[in-house]
Amino acid sequence: MTSFPTPINPPELFQSPAFAQGMIAPAGPTLYVGGQNGTDGSGTLLDGLGAQTEQALRNVLAVLAEAGTGPEYVVKLTIYLATGIDPGEAYAATATVWGNRRTAVTVLAVTPARAGALVEIEAVAAFPQQGLGGGA
Repeated sequence: MTSFPTPINPPELFQSPAFAQGMIAPAGPTLYVGGQNGTDGSGTLLDGLGAQTEQALRNVLAVLAEAGTGPEYVVKLTIYLATGIDPGEAYAATATVWGNRRTAVTVLAVTPARAGALVEIEAVAAFPQQGLGGGA
């Protein structure tokens, strides 16, 4: 098995350019990144969906880096959008920070726990195998 997560895209399902239908994670430790809002290092919530989405993803990237893994090892993102938000702007902001990395994704509309929060993002990631680019 490869040290990177492997996308699974059955040919009979819709082939999204943005996400994979499933991901096989290599065996080993798993990192669960708790929900990240669009807050800066002082805890201040940024203004607007695009800015919050980009910052939430930068926060996810910071947790991944601190743990010794990276976005190429993410097997699943869950994106929670405030009810009534059009996901198109969030998708565009996601591409700005996340690039064209395809992973399994779930997007849900919810009532935010924090007033003013428009997006929250959590991730599940594998780790590089020892000797193959770092590792935890």
